[in-house]
Parts: sequence; C-alpha cells; structure tokens
Amino acid sequence: MSLELFIAGRYLRARRKEGFISLISMLSVAGVMVGVMALVIVIAVMSGAETEFRKRILGVEPHILVMEYSGLFNDYPAVKQKIAFMDNFEANSSDNSSSNSSGNSSGNSSGNSSGNSSITAISPLIFGQTMIRTSSGLSGAVIRGIDPASDISMIKGYTPDKLQELLGSGDTGDNSDIKTFPGIILGHELARNIGVITGDTIILMSPAGMLSPVGHIPSMKRFSVAGLFESGMYEYDSSLAYLHLNDAQKLMGMGSRISAMGVWVKDIFDASIIKDSIVERLQYPYYARDWMEINKSLFSALKLEKTAMFVILTLIILVAALNIASALIMMVMEKTREIAVFKSMGATDSMVRKIFMIQGMIIGITGTVIGTVTGVLVCFFLKKYQFIELPAAYPFSTLPVQLESADVMLISIASVLICFFSTLYPSYKASKMNPVEALRYG
Repeated sequence: MSLELFIAGRYLRARRKEGFISLISMLSVAGVMVGVMALVIVIAVMSGAETEFRKRILGVEPHILVMEYSGLFNDYPAVKQKIAFMDNFEANSSDNSSSNSSGNSSGNSSGNSSGNSSITAISPLIFGQTMIRTSSGLSGAVIRGIDPASDISMIKGYTPDKLQELLGSGDTGDNSDIKTFPGIILGHELARNIGVITGDTIILMSPAGMLSPVGHIPSMKRFSVAGLFESGMYEYDSSLAYLHLNDAQKLMGMGSRISAMGVWVKDIFDASIIKDSIVERLQYPYYARDWMEINKSLFSALKLEKTAMFVILTLIILVAALNIASALIMMVMEKTREIAVFKSMGATDSMVRKIFMIQGMIIGITGTVIGTVTGVLVCFFLKKYQFIELPAAYPFSTLPVQLESADVMLISIASVLICFFSTLYPSYKASKMNPVEALRYG
C-alpha cells in the first residue's frame, strides 16, 4: 500500500473533533449513490421504451421500403429478383461470378435468402386509403395488400400459413355467396369502432372507380372479416386493415402494379447500409427508405429525451461532488498542522495532493459502486416482476426496462470523472500550503 493511500484511509477512518465533516462525507456518498442509481434506472426505462416502440413498429412495417418516384411500379418480380441477387452476390463475394449468376438468382426469386444473406424476405406491398361500410355506418381505413405466400409473417400473431388460410388466394370474386367473399384482417380497435367481429361482412370503397353520367362511382368490394390483430400501437390498430395483394390490386384499380417492395433484413441496424446498396443497384427511378428514416421523428424525440434525462439527473451527482469538495476543503482546514508536519518531514506537493485526491475518490467510487449495484438490482426486479403497471394511454402495459452495459459503463465513468474533478481544487490548495505559516498560525 502506498503512503498516500494509507494516510487517506486513516483520515477517513479517524474520529475527528469536527463530526460535521464526517456527516458531509456520508452525505456525499449518499448523494452520489442516489444520482447514479436514478440515472441507471431512468436510462434503462428510456432504452426499454425505445426498444418496445421499435418492436411494435417493426412488427407492422418492413425494415426497408423500395418505391418508385411515380408512386407505382409494374415489373416488381424483376425488381425483387435484382434485390435478391444483389444481396447474395455481395454476401458470396468470394465465389466466382458465374456460380452466383447461375445459382443465386433462381434461388431467390421467391424471396428466400441463403444462410449468409443479410436479407431475410422480400415481398410486394400495396398501400391505400379506403372507406369501410358496415350496417352501422362508415369509417376510414388504411388498407395494406400483402402476399401471404411470403416467407415473413407481416401481421403479429399470424404465421404465413395462417395468413394464406384466412386471406385466400386472392382470386375470388364478389357475389352474393358469402363463402366466396375474400378475407380481410382488421385492427382490433378498428373492428371495435365499426362494430364488427370475425365472420361479419363489410364493404370496402376505394376512390379508384369509373366516371358515369351521374358522376364518379367509387370501386366497391365485399369482404369477410377473417381475423383481428393487435400490434400494441393504437395508430395501427385503429386504422389498418390487411387483405390479399390481388384483392387490393382489384379494389384500387392498379392492375398488376404495386405501391412498394418490402424488404426484411437480419440485423435491423444494418438496414441503412443495405438500403444504400439497393438504391445503388436499382438506380433511378427507384428509391428506398429504411425504418429509421420513416420513424425518424419518433426515435429522435426518444433519443433527445434520453439525453435530456441523462443531463438533468447528472446534476444530482454534480451536487454530491460539490459536497465532496466541501468536505475536502474543511478537512484541509482541520489538518493544517498535520499537512505542515508532513511537508516539514519531506513530503512533496505531489504527495499531499494525492492524499486528498485519493480521499475524495474513495468517497466518489464508493457512492458510484453502491449506486450502480442498487440501480442494476432495481432494474432486474422491475423487469422480472413487472409490478409497475401503466395507464391504457401508453402502448405498453408495464414499465419497459432494458439495461444496456454501455449505458451503465457511461454512467459509472461520468460519475467517477465528476468526483475526480471535484477533488482537484481542495488537493491543490493543500499541496500549496506553506508549512512555516501553517505551523505558526495553524
């Protein structure tokens, strides 16, 4: 053990004449502990909320949307094949080009990806605004035409096989026999708002139609409610309806065209890189947007709130650090004669400075360690037992908690650094003390 550490430990353990200094030291430890604990818990909750929002959004939306500037594009099978071929060509760059061109393009025409492919599924999509007519009235809805044969489940709670069973083949017509009505899957809140349940019949009306002597006649088609879904996001559950791609094309009068191509990837955080590769491959008139761009405002707001909470709660640690500085200044005043004796015996300024810096760091590190451990334990219990329930206004029923090691490390390092800076001035003043004057007037 170094001399500086030994003396600093003796100062902390010694019974002082001024007990007030000991009280300030204990309050400093408690302040650092509370600040670090609050930071760990709040940042974990903010990270959990961001993750829950991301899960719910990506449970409904594709990771990348490939679109054409005209709003619609015709030859989507060729676009799909280009995207699939590009992904496998880059993933298998070590293979020769002939093996890629002979094997990968045919193997990915259905949207399947190889084991080392970064893209997991590719599927055509149709978006459109419609009106839903029921026996109780009218309601607006956003329809989404999907291909149930895709290798990705585009609706939470429904497998691709189940979607094919509920939505059918998309080749059924619209006649008086209810058994031939194509299926549609409605959001839970939307179904409740229009007063329908599974098995009921609804009429979808699209702006696409035809002109007649009496004016514009909207396109109408009957559907049977085949199921309901609940994404956890009210905006989706209250307005979204899924139907077969072919039925959506007929309803919207789009022929064989689609609105966009959805792309799903293995690592959602690589979506931006893959999106750029797709745009580079397809060129004009195609463009793409990833999930981070589409929901930029939401995730930017969450990130800003997380940063603001970090800054605000760091002030608690800063106040505790000021208490550390106060305790050290008072201790320097109390130990004036002892410091003079040390310097008279040959102690250098550096040794005296280290003594009080080590003292302050012991207080800061103790509070940081206790606060970190306590915060992690609280987060563990909050995540495991979920005993804090949230009102129905939130998209999640219990407090979301996700503890990330990088956040915990950042908080701990920030706390230790703040405590370190709080020791600089008191230790500097102690090291510059004149031993002659200290012994004379101390």
